[in-house]
Amino acid sequence: MGAPDAKRRVIGPFNRVEGDLEVEIEIADGRIAGAWVNSPLYRGFEQILVGKDPRDALTITPRICGICSVSQSVAAATALADVQGIDMAPNGRLATNLILACENMADHLSHFYLFFMPDFARDGYRRHAWHAATAARFAAQTGSASRDMLPARADFLHITGLLAGKWPHSLALQPGGTTRAVEPRERLRLQAIIRGFRRFLEQTLFDDTLEAVAALADGDALDAWAAAHAASDFGRFLALADALQLATLGRAGDRFLSYGAYAGDDGQRLFAAGTWDDGSAALQPQAITEDISHSWLHAQREPRHPYQGSTLPDADAPGGYSWCKAPRYAGRVFEVGALARQQVDGHALIRDLVATHGGNVRNRVVARVLELARVVPVMEQWVGRLRSGEPFCLHGELPDEGQGAGMVEAARGSLGHWLQVRNGRILNYQIVAPTTWNFSPRDAQATPGALEQALQGTQVDENGKDTLAIQHIVRSFDPCMVCTVH
Repeated sequence: MGAPDAKRRVIGPFNRVEGDLEVEIEIADGRIAGAWVNSPLYRGFEQILVGKDPRDALTITPRICGICSVSQSVAAATALADVQGIDMAPNGRLATNLILACENMADHLSHFYLFFMPDFARDGYRRHAWHAATAARFAAQTGSASRDMLPARADFLHITGLLAGKWPHSLALQPGGTTRAVEPRERLRLQAIIRGFRRFLEQTLFDDTLEAVAALADGDALDAWAAAHAASDFGRFLALADALQLATLGRAGDRFLSYGAYAGDDGQRLFAAGTWDDGSAALQPQAITEDISHSWLHAQREPRHPYQGSTLPDADAPGGYSWCKAPRYAGRVFEVGALARQQVDGHALIRDLVATHGGNVRNRVVARVLELARVVPVMEQWVGRLRSGEPFCLHGELPDEGQGAGMVEAARGSLGHWLQVRNGRILNYQIVAPTTWNFSPRDAQATPGALEQALQGTQVDENGKDTLAIQHIVRSFDPCMVCTVH
């Protein structure tokens, strides 16, 4: 029950969000006392997959989303590889990393320039001295930043065209690697594309080398860097974040999870897998469950691991207020995304920022921008390690019975596909997307999801119309609602 004088308001729909999203808030004493996040669109991909040939997942699951279709492809291919018991060819692993990193880095860039920064150009900030210059640079459609960024992003996505044929919805990603071999002259073109993207990042986003940004070790170093690079777009963000105290906004439970990103030949990953809950721990995939007690679903009375899960719609389910399930790890709410990846991986800057202010709006954006500085130089190394004349794809037999999991990191966080095969057909296919983790409803213990926690305590006016803070919090998680409920 809410406070006697509490008021309820529904915020939504949200612009610059992939899919439909509504947030109901309860306001008491000028702050959000409670929040309920609703994913109002059911799509049913998990039901579409039942009974299909398992290899059809490579065609169907990328259609879940046009923004992160490569991530869905990689997760599906990895689940099929797990069922088949095969590994990728070394060239195929490098090419897969390049394709996935290209999509993720393009997504980070889009989030910063097209989704997040335009909020600072809103009329609600017009009274601030910095508003006019910020609007001229970052206003949606009319700002100069988008004109600078979009050509760089388009050129960068040519990597996917060279390695995967097209983007989105490529069929080149397979359980054993990729179907598109790379010739020596194409390696030179790939290097040129990455160098061009590096040049944009170093000249426009950072006004500094990627290596210098990646080497920032703590909050003090970041503050000093921001003062020295105030004219860069990242420097502008840091100044705005300080002016609006975004480091005090949108803190959730400070528990973080990552499946690990970009596998190497030695079994290690560029970014480690694990969890953070007042300390780091190894990832235990069997601890992942989904709760539907507050979802418009039925036929699952207790939290289940995705292998045993079901996704059967029931718009009249008692207690339901979202089509989204409630993923939990060891029964607890965990946040996923770039901040979680870098916290779990142990990057010094992110560890220091989280130790100081926890997970918040500012730190989530910093982590995404940091990944651009960390990953693009490694992409250059991956291209150099491609070997002509060696296979890009290995092949294996698909058994009539089996199960497998594909656990990868999309730009927005941890994405998992769990596949069960019986009599050569898909018996069950369950997907837990990053926004499913972050935008989950309450569970059976009435524990709010990550965004619901992050919104609690946020200052708003009594009518709930002052939503700029809410916009920043929601946008810091970069929701993709079509992936949330597939």
